[in-house]
Amino acid sequence: MQIRTRVLILMCLAMLLGYMPWYSFSAVSKYLVQEFNLGAGQMGAILSAFQVGYVVIVVFTGWLADRVGPRRVVAWATLFAGLSSTAFIFLARDYTSILVLRLLTGLSCGAIYAPGMAFLASWFPPRQRGKALGAYTAALTAAYAGGYLIAAPLAATHGWRMGILGISVPVFVAAFIVFFLVTDQPEGSASQRRGTESGQKLAQTRRLVLAQVLITLAYMGHMWELYAFWGWIGPYMVANTLHAGYSEMQAVSIGGVLSALVIMAGVPAVWAIGSLSDRIGRLKTIVIAALASLIVQCSYGFLFGRQLELLVLVGLWLGFWVIADSGIYKAGLTELVDSGRRSLALGMQSAAGFSLTIISPLAFGTLLEATNRTGIDPTQATNWGIPFLVLGLGAILAPLSAFALSRLPEAKLLARQET
Repeated sequence: MQIRTRVLILMCLAMLLGYMPWYSFSAVSKYLVQEFNLGAGQMGAILSAFQVGYVVIVVFTGWLADRVGPRRVVAWATLFAGLSSTAFIFLARDYTSILVLRLLTGLSCGAIYAPGMAFLASWFPPRQRGKALGAYTAALTAAYAGGYLIAAPLAATHGWRMGILGISVPVFVAAFIVFFLVTDQPEGSASQRRGTESGQKLAQTRRLVLAQVLITLAYMGHMWELYAFWGWIGPYMVANTLHAGYSEMQAVSIGGVLSALVIMAGVPAVWAIGSLSDRIGRLKTIVIAALASLIVQCSYGFLFGRQLELLVLVGLWLGFWVIADSGIYKAGLTELVDSGRRSLALGMQSAAGFSLTIISPLAFGTLLEATNRTGIDPTQATNWGIPFLVLGLGAILAPLSAFALSRLPEAKLLARQET
């Protein structure tokens, strides 16, 4: 096995185990809503608080990773993610404490993904980078699904604290992997030299800066849709399962599993579509994936109350396409910046994208509350059409920005990679 393949496998395993707490709140929200008397607006604020933590820390850790090495940043951040997720079990007492604890977990997770992307980019040349970063994003997606798949059934049978514990313990295994089993790319290696030489050839023109801005804007449109969809798919599935006549315990468990399946559909998507972008170009692939997702997203909420089989089938389509292009924005940006400031650039792109994920889950919850009864338990809501429609409309920014970037000469840097 090539050493870079081993590194990729270990990093993907660490991501899979280390990111499961991301949607722990959504997975057990039915019980938290009841115990702490939370409304849809408060739930949206809690989802947004996590994203605030991510945005606050990601640029700083990107800058730090360029100086001390991305692997070291990822390792320590993963350890802190495990500690903060575990602390939730013992310290969550009311709306305010939940808000603060989720903010802390967001701060920890914010230092993992972008430095991890930069770390893998140092190991893989551009012609293999879409596939490699797609695999890493696939592991991230599987972690999100795993959060629902493990926490929801555990919460239904043993209480929400056991549900969160079940997805917090694996994070410490992830930290061990990054600390002790993953190795750094040797100084002056071939792939590092190629990245540096490529970066030195890129004149810092206004058009190049514009290209970086446009691919970041495309990423922002993608993120507006993605994280609100993932954050609210759990309550949406539980609401539909309750509407279908299942008991509360059954609805939480079944809704959690269905949500996990929807998110899990994105696992092969990011690898397959990332590989496709290596062959046909980054921008063309972004447009295909973005349109395939947002068109269906606009109508998904209006399917509330239909057969669960239909909801799952449409959800699987969305689960595949909503995340499919995620790694491409990262891979594309690494090809527009010098390797010496790769982590910082990825951190800035992540901060821009995740800034919208602060707004979109909150907007979704606010609209859900406005179109139903004020203060309603989200899983009792019946009008979901407008919130999902807003997610789809906001995502139009992704293909529009990608099309604008394709008009620039710098688009050739994001063209077919296997040459």
